Amino acid sequence: MAEKSGADILVECLVDLGVEVVFGYPGGAVLPIYDALYNHPTIKHVLVRHEQGATHMAEGYARSTGKPGVVLVTSGPGATNAVTGITDALLDSIPMIVITGQVPTQLIGTDAFQEADTVGITRHCTKHNYLVKDPAKLAGVVHEAFHIATTGRPGPVVVDIPKNVQIATAPYARPELKVHASYHPQTKADAAAIDTAVEMLAAAERPIFYTGGGVINSGPQASALLRELAAMTGAPVTSTLMGLGAFPASSDQWVGMLGMHGTYEANWAMNQADLILCIGARFDDRVTGRLDAFAPNSRKVHIDIDRSSINKIVDVDVAVVADVGSALEDMIALWKQRGHEKADLSGWWARIAEWRAKKSLSYPESGSEIMPQKAIADLYKATRATGKDIIITTEVGQHQMWAAQHFGFEEPNKWLTSGGLGTMGYGFPAAIGAQMGNPDSISICIAGDASIQMNIQEMGTASQYRLPVKIFILNNEYMGMVRQWQELTYESRYSNSYSDSLPDFVKLGEAYGWTGIRIEGPQELEAGIRQMLETDGPVIVDCRVAKLSNCFPMIPSGAAHTEMLLDPNQIEGVMSDEAKALV
Repeated sequence: MAEKSGADILVECLVDLGVEVVFGYPGGAVLPIYDALYNHPTIKHVLVRHEQGATHMAEGYARSTGKPGVVLVTSGPGATNAVTGITDALLDSIPMIVITGQVPTQLIGTDAFQEADTVGITRHCTKHNYLVKDPAKLAGVVHEAFHIATTGRPGPVVVDIPKNVQIATAPYARPELKVHASYHPQTKADAAAIDTAVEMLAAAERPIFYTGGGVINSGPQASALLRELAAMTGAPVTSTLMGLGAFPASSDQWVGMLGMHGTYEANWAMNQADLILCIGARFDDRVTGRLDAFAPNSRKVHIDIDRSSINKIVDVDVAVVADVGSALEDMIALWKQRGHEKADLSGWWARIAEWRAKKSLSYPESGSEIMPQKAIADLYKATRATGKDIIITTEVGQHQMWAAQHFGFEEPNKWLTSGGLGTMGYGFPAAIGAQMGNPDSISICIAGDASIQMNIQEMGTASQYRLPVKIFILNNEYMGMVRQWQELTYESRYSNSYSDSLPDFVKLGEAYGWTGIRIEGPQELEAGIRQMLETDGPVIVDCRVAKLSNCFPMIPSGAAHTEMLLDPNQIEGVMSDEAKALV
């Protein structure tokens, strides 16, 4: 076997593993790797403007394609700038490999220039991480890193490579995969658990499917199986923020998103169900509300590939530890084998119809201001009319919740948002990553005027690679969700939530070579959205919406999921200190 440098071994591994795109930013500690990439045209390197942008681009690429995202950054500040995106990927279970440069091994621990303890810093925000000190071990580590990132519950893996290891040589041959003896994620469900779950589902009078991002992470087949099982049982289906698109929003069985800003019918159905089939979700605090009041009279089945998620927050009756797709396939097969028929759930659906009649997603109309909900609804209508494949990303805030409520998702992998960490600055780089991975699609970032500025420098990245991404800003001149919580919890004392000194987004777009569009009134909305969609290149839209609109329905922190506020007139007094601590 020919000797190769550590840098060449790394790049050969990426080629062997089918990597097509790397998002990165060069620096002294990774120059050997960049030199090795120079001779590998099969790998497209995307030069970002900030390392956080690189991680979110990799997340968007991974979430929209099903392939792992790959990041390459230098040591010290390069690695620490990536930590937010790494943590975001961990909480939302996104497969990502982050390759970081490190100072030479003999300088580790000396406070050398651009040295940081990357392994120590990322230990608690990665699925696994490595410091490679021997070029002969590099290939095995890289292949193992990809395996760990993409199997079981997906997540980010960091591979930290000192510069001298990148330069030193070792023989290279594609290694046989050897993983840690302790790493054996369970993908096949226990037959007895499947049996019990199926019989409970067949006997239920008020069942509901509570679905999450795990359905999407399992792959398109899992979403297809979810739809099949739902059709066979006739049960209502709800979803977390991360699970939107796994089940079609146009289905009569869809009751909308649940949780803090979910629909009235979804939250009440969860409360009144006699059986909750939790599929790839984790009972997080934004879904359950006050735990002692969450679905008190229901039996619960929890399907999750991560054993540690079972009974972590809510005790369940049946635990099914498995890949979601595999478990659903087993349940469908057993349902058919037992000859179960669709139950008569007419009484249950009649109760759901009463909750739907509340029309909890309705909003006030205005002839003089653009209501943000209408802006999203009109954007959804316009994108449907194009007949093109649309991928929606969001930043974090009110606009994120309005998008989840008023944009209907029919397919998985078309909705990319930061759920667990709630990272402002996620959406725009994620849109770039999604566009890179899906060149024939239209990637649209729905943003707020505050959060878009977190990584707005990546407009240069989109320009450089001629990516036709669109940014649709709901501009209310506030950090809207912060302002809403200040109104609810601090008697409308708007401390530092007003976005003073906003840039002229249209001129900023033009400075980067983008098309800039400003929409200032309801009469301009339809034409402005159409112009955005019909423009071939990148577009930034400054859509001026009603400044003080709030996002309803909502469950106040510390409240039960049946104690939903449907309009601002229900807000009375100030929340307790205990409830404030949960915001």
